[in-house]
Amino acid sequence: MGCGAWKNRVRLGLVRSQPLVSVCFTMFVVFIYFFYCLTGSCDTSPRPIYEQHPSKIHSRSSLVMQDGVLRQVVLDTSAQPSPGRGIPVVNNFGKKRFPQAIIIGVKKGGTRALLEFLRIHPDVRAVGAEAHFFDRFYDKGLDWYRNLMPRTLDGQITMEKTPSYFVTKEAPQRIFRMSRSTKLIVVVRNPVTRAVSDYTQTLSKSPGLPSFQELAFKNLSSGLVDTSWSAVQIGLYAKHLDIWQQYFPQSQFLFVSGERLVWDPAGEMDRVQDFLGLKRLVTDKHFYFNKTKGFPCLKKPEGSSRPRCLGKSKGRPHPHISPQVLQKLQDFYRPLNQKFYQMTGQDFGWD
Repeated sequence: MGCGAWKNRVRLGLVRSQPLVSVCFTMFVVFIYFFYCLTGSCDTSPRPIYEQHPSKIHSRSSLVMQDGVLRQVVLDTSAQPSPGRGIPVVNNFGKKRFPQAIIIGVKKGGTRALLEFLRIHPDVRAVGAEAHFFDRFYDKGLDWYRNLMPRTLDGQITMEKTPSYFVTKEAPQRIFRMSRSTKLIVVVRNPVTRAVSDYTQTLSKSPGLPSFQELAFKNLSSGLVDTSWSAVQIGLYAKHLDIWQQYFPQSQFLFVSGERLVWDPAGEMDRVQDFLGLKRLVTDKHFYFNKTKGFPCLKKPEGSSRPRCLGKSKGRPHPHISPQVLQKLQDFYRPLNQKFYQMTGQDFGWD
């Protein structure tokens, strides 16, 4: 066979093999494309944009169930409101916003219970720990405060609760400067039982504390109350509210009954959800009354082995206090309570 014939055969073989090579190459490119996409490298969804410098972000990812869907989220552990305490952001979507609503008080009134009840609602995102920005950490600036907030989608509400705001003189003006449209929730309770609860909490930490009577009264026989004691001073609701009303209209306040939050949590939650413009999704089906603790707990959520109750620090038994002492303190608060009823347009039935 001549060289010319051999060359012709080689050329013919190359021509015939070209379609096969083309098909193989195309399949290879398609395979690489699908592998590339399945690994997430070509994901076109927006990535979280942190408001910190990238070098200051410390995060880890985790799979969690959100609204019935398994998602991969980023746990941002970089935000810290104070040394030794972190408030993590657990969402990799949405934006960090200033809170549209704040639970501003009062201590030992039922603020923790209210926040836990609200967090059941899918349109509420709240900081778990008390931020204390407007009373302790205001010098850190509003950007620092906003960075404490969880990320929210449009239509969701950002919230935080710090009960000491209500008795902090500077807090109303500071919140007003942040946003004059902020909604304010105040959980109040009979100031006498609130003071006893406050004392009980302090006593558990300082067993050597003087008696309730010694702290509450300068002179019991004359009924002279020591209003400088914080447990008594917090219960001067009308005095504190007067400062707040210099900055915010009545329509931006909601006063929640701490007593009703115990015996009718669903009814009080209806008022709260209406005030916040939320659908009434937190209902009586979410609660049951814990006789041991003496307050409502959340029923066992799906996927959980037990119901959710507040911590051991809640529902402590109160020490015995003389009925005479309690009555004198009740007499002291009565005219102040009446003024508070007039200011709020609500009769809480404490007298």
